[in-house]
Amino acid sequence: MSRARTILVIGGGAAGNAVTVLLRRGGFAVDLIEARDDWNATAGSGITLQGNALRVLRELGVWEQVRSSGFGYGSVGITTPDGTVLHVARDIRTGGDDLPATLGMQRPRLQQILIDAVRASGASVRLGTTVELLDQDANGVSVRFSDGTEGRYDLVIAADGLGSSTRAAIGITDKPEPTGMAIWRIAAPRPADVTRTDLAYGGPAYIAGYSPTSDSTLYAYVVEDNRDRASIPRATYADEMRRLASAYGGFWPEITKHITDPAKVNYTWFHRLLVEGSWHRGRVVLIGDAAHCCPPTLAQGAALSLEDAWVLAQLLTATESWDDALFRAYYERRIARVRPVVEASVQLGQWQLDGVRDADVPGLMALTMTMLRELP
Repeated sequence: MSRARTILVIGGGAAGNAVTVLLRRGGFAVDLIEARDDWNATAGSGITLQGNALRVLRELGVWEQVRSSGFGYGSVGITTPDGTVLHVARDIRTGGDDLPATLGMQRPRLQQILIDAVRASGASVRLGTTVELLDQDANGVSVRFSDGTEGRYDLVIAADGLGSSTRAAIGITDKPEPTGMAIWRIAAPRPADVTRTDLAYGGPAYIAGYSPTSDSTLYAYVVEDNRDRASIPRATYADEMRRLASAYGGFWPEITKHITDPAKVNYTWFHRLLVEGSWHRGRVVLIGDAAHCCPPTLAQGAALSLEDAWVLAQLLTATESWDDALFRAYYERRIARVRPVVEASVQLGQWQLDGVRDADVPGLMALTMTMLRELP
């Protein structure tokens, strides 16, 4: 190549940060823009990372930081609402036998690790910036930004999330759909004996669970029917989550007493999105939640987004022919993996909504997670 190819990454979440680091390693000139001034550095409570997510984080060179910041474990417990443990299952090591099956960590800490990796990569970063206009031709994309500046790129990667404006701008009409469930989340101190995820099905919520996120913290969540946000004043978030959580036993009383600050409680609807047919139009390509999103019933949202970044970076680095065939290959490689995960994640939630008591939840989870042991 006579010059370094230029790439614009829109969005500084897990997918956008990861693809930026990988493409910089490949020698490309990368600009990353993020709409939020704070780069989402403090948003969220906790995140559960399965082995296939950890595999990509290791490729990014941040595994040691992730491991030292999080809490790894290898099993999941199923309990009754009163806390009685019914069954403990070994998690499948989807990232290979040399990585933990699962690692929980505080989401802001993961974001900061990825931010630091982007900064260290030498990518150009602009915060508080969005795209106002994309104008494509056969050779690239001209972009006008919200700050009035313009740029010219060989490729634009849209990692701007579930509500992606880029997706709509390039004529892809798919939109996220609510599944009927919503989740309350909070970070809290970790009782010393909480060393894995425990899930309680039943009670006032569909699911009540928690995951250790460090030696001293966990994040806890309860899942219920989604409600109109306007009907839940922000100031009552702690009261609402505490009301649901107080019905559960085991470690929940210790957790529940820390649900006091509404500003620390996160309320989110479950959504489903799967763009079919292709994830690109010309020289603009979607990755992560801009292309697909699933409920967190399998804890695969971030993992799939990280895998997108890894696969796309591999393909872009391996050839100079950035054409429809390359982006079609990216789509075909990813859709075969993403579709069953989205469908299984939605099905697990639907069984709860429908009150199906004889559903093979462990079987569906094991089948899907076993598939994820293969490289993406």
